[in-house]
Amino acid sequence: MTQDFLIFFFVLLLALLFSTFMEYTIHRLMHARYVLGTKHLEHHKEGTGQGWWGEFLDYFLPTIPFLWFGFLYSVAAGIGWALGGFIYACIAAYAHQVQHDNPDLVFWLKKPVHHLHHKEKMWHHNFGITFSFWDKVFGTYDDTDWIPNKKRNEYQLSDYFKIQWF
Repeated sequence: MTQDFLIFFFVLLLALLFSTFMEYTIHRLMHARYVLGTKHLEHHKEGTGQGWWGEFLDYFLPTIPFLWFGFLYSVAAGIGWALGGFIYACIAAYAHQVQHDNPDLVFWLKKPVHHLHHKEKMWHHNFGITFSFWDKVFGTYDDTDWIPNKKRNEYQLSDYFKIQWF
């Protein structure tokens, strides 16, 4: 492996980790009404996502001013950082929408934390949407009981694409 590829890969992973931290932090701030709470309160009242495309825009557009940061180090780092931000926005948009449409399909988590955040009205817990890692780090994870409607092996691959896309 070349040094450029290692830099690219490391920075891409760093961008993904940093993005999940920002997701956690911003979502937690949204629950402080004096910061960003009004729009987010409407989201909780409605209990729905905006479709994958709407969610993608909410995650990706704020990253655009920061996509050039990696280029301060090298071209490989720049591409890794920018691609990491883009990939994160794609994954986060899916994670958010699927937890509103069918939380049983959150195969990468033991429990769909964002779904539980809404369902159980957890105003002070489970701020992670894509992952629960930062909730566990900062002590805001609530291991609430959850019983899926069906076992994950009862779903077909096509079911994972049956979300609201637009």
